[in-house]
Amino acid sequence: MAQWGFGIIGCGDVAERHVEAIGQIEEAKLVAVSSRTESRARALAEREGCEWVTDYRDLLGREDIDIVCVTTSSGSHASVGLDVLNAGKHLIVEKPMAMSAREARKMTDTARERGVVLSSIAQRRFEANNQLIKQVLDAGAIGRLLLAEMTLPFYRSQAYYDSADWRGTIAEDGGALMNQGIHGLDLMLWFAGDARTVFGKTATLTHRMEAEDLGLAILQFESGAYGTVMASTSIQPGYPATIALYGEQGAIKLEGSSIVRWSVPGWEQPNWAQEQSYGGVTDPKSIVAEFHQSQFLDVIAAIETGTEPLSSGEDGWRAVRLVEAIYESASRRAEIVIGEEREGGAAG
Repeated sequence: MAQWGFGIIGCGDVAERHVEAIGQIEEAKLVAVSSRTESRARALAEREGCEWVTDYRDLLGREDIDIVCVTTSSGSHASVGLDVLNAGKHLIVEKPMAMSAREARKMTDTARERGVVLSSIAQRRFEANNQLIKQVLDAGAIGRLLLAEMTLPFYRSQAYYDSADWRGTIAEDGGALMNQGIHGLDLMLWFAGDARTVFGKTATLTHRMEAEDLGLAILQFESGAYGTVMASTSIQPGYPATIALYGEQGAIKLEGSSIVRWSVPGWEQPNWAQEQSYGGVTDPKSIVAEFHQSQFLDVIAAIETGTEPLSSGEDGWRAVRLVEAIYESASRRAEIVIGEEREGGAAG
């Protein structure tokens, strides 16, 4: 059995899910971790029995590290990730993959040129309920999709945004759409396909921060179906995210990780469909690592078979491109065509 050496860049709260996931995989070994804060790197390394460095570049030349996880602040995902890819390492990068579609596209191009696997964290794709929904949609079991709705009524305190100087900034973190909402947007794109047009609106209602704590959008997908989006971190006490899918012949609604509405002709709702939980409604530390493990196993399989992972760099780019388009629409106060060339440069 092959032994896959892992390195982790970034030793904050998010890294804990990666550490746990690696520890649950028999053929994986955490070789070294990196943080600019020596005390964090040392503490994590001593706890896990691995090596530590303060300059992540010291990880990239090691032959015993095959896969690198980037769990730094969002604004550095692209620059650090590109260094990882250019070093010839496979990359698992936390969401969002980058802060702009242009940066994300550069990452996918570099991964292809270097012949390495790039996977953007989208662990919710690996939940059994979501895979069932994808199977139902691909089979056309609810008929032509008419409408997809995504809501994310989360809560984050002011203390959360004050906990680091980069939190709540546009360049380094993004707001409710780019940070929290991107998981739901990724699922929406996975279920409904690429979006063609978007009209967006953003606001900062209850927090002292630069980015939005409320994002709204109306979409039209390439299929002709429509979509609505609401993502917020101002809703007390915080509620599970929902995705509802309405077709000509049936409908499905997901609340958190539970299927709460199921009208699918010829498909019986399984007994386990309301028994999963992924956390994160009010506390990001409550997110479980089970599905990170599933994604890591999928990345290993992709490396071994030369195939694309279930959540590829292209998928990460699509999610970032959609958020960027919502932001641009909100700024322009106009509906925009996603990906269309406009004055000032390409949309990505």
